[in-house]
Amino acid sequence: MTNRRRPTWWAELLLLALVYGAYSGGRLLARGDVDLAVDHGLAILRVEELLWMDFERPLNRLFSQSGVLGIPADFVYASLHYLVTPAVLIWLHQRRPRHYRAARTWLVASTLLGLVGFALLPTCPPRLLDASYGFTDTMAQFSAYGWWGGEASAPRGLGSFTNQYAAMPSLHVGWALWCGVLLWRHARTPLVRALGIAYPVLTTVVVMGTANHYFLDAVAGAAVMGAGALIARRLLALRDPAGTGTDAVPGAAPGGRAVGFRGKSPIVGGGWDTSARELLPAQRPPAADTADDDTAAAAR
Repeated sequence: MTNRRRPTWWAELLLLALVYGAYSGGRLLARGDVDLAVDHGLAILRVEELLWMDFERPLNRLFSQSGVLGIPADFVYASLHYLVTPAVLIWLHQRRPRHYRAARTWLVASTLLGLVGFALLPTCPPRLLDASYGFTDTMAQFSAYGWWGGEASAPRGLGSFTNQYAAMPSLHVGWALWCGVLLWRHARTPLVRALGIAYPVLTTVVVMGTANHYFLDAVAGAAVMGAGALIARRLLALRDPAGTGTDAVPGAAPGGRAVGFRGKSPIVGGGWDTSARELLPAQRPPAADTADDDTAAAAR
């Protein structure tokens, strides 16, 4: 397999800064109508109640009644989203450069899809619904313990610079899933791979327990990452037909080959050693067919 040159760090930093700027600016521009956002939030809540999937209710009740759970959860929500994701990117760039480009493309594509979701579906999070719906804003309740105020994870006095009606989809969950998949696939120690599983699970519980997201927001965050992975695979296939750098995207085999019938791999065993007899007739090499014919003639 051909090794790709490590991407230039300053160019990557500039690209990611632009994407993060688009993420932050896009959230602000997509604030939308508050009444519409509340209607969307209530619609999601009604669907969850109908399906018995309103898991955020008991979790929020538990986190708001226990500071031992609520305070650490608030810190997790307010910080890890902005620390773990760039840490994984840097780790890939430095330690797994062959997988970095695909992973970065996947993250960027998914983030841009999330911004489209914020614009098309402004959604009020559970914590901003009327108190009669039974949710408590733990970030506001325990704000004395952290740097945030009563406006989600924004530092005190900066709440006006955030869009608090961007609950659908949850990119907290989406980015955590991205981190988890990459740690599971590319870490070499069992502990780090286990953290790759635990981190998205913890994030999903936290975003619901702090009443920042509905369960379906988390589902949508995972769906956005899946769609972003498909887009990234297509973009990388167009850029790199040989497929030397796409195996960091879920669904692509090592080396970037597509998996499944569309991959049109001539090897029936998908890479395992295969004899000529195990190949379909149209796939058998001429030499093998000739040898078979000679053997049959000798037997007659």
